[in-house]
Amino acid sequence: MRIALGADHAGFPMKDTVRQVIEGLGHEVLDCGTGSTEPVDFPDITQDTCRPVQDGRADRAILVCGTGQGAVMAANKLSGIRCGLAHEPYSAHQAVEHDDANAIAMGAWLVPHALVPDIVREFLGAVFDDDEDTRRRVAKLNALD
Repeated sequence: MRIALGADHAGFPMKDTVRQVIEGLGHEVLDCGTGSTEPVDFPDITQDTCRPVQDGRADRAILVCGTGQGAVMAANKLSGIRCGLAHEPYSAHQAVEHDDANAIAMGAWLVPHALVPDIVREFLGAVFDDDEDTRRRVAKLNALD
């Protein structure tokens, strides 16, 4: 898979760890910024990171900011993006399996670095549980747009 990866200045210190895990799992990374701890606005990074998913250049997106909250809020305002907050592996997996998420947000200030490999692995390895109940629920979710 091709994974769009973006972090704001607060998430930047964890971004390289996430990149290494993605690449270690055999996926390609599309770096969408930022490149330092210089302040940037998380909505801009979120939009830049989700755009490749929207236009088909990436399969999924991973966003890293201080708490993950700003990124998840911004991402879910974008057409075609379903973003979950993933501070532990179970939520990362369930966001895809039950909610057809194509993005997750993580909080660099909150997620223990030891959990990053498990979170990323679960998110990228999860498959949508394409049964009648989950399709109905995701259709209702999409209808809220």
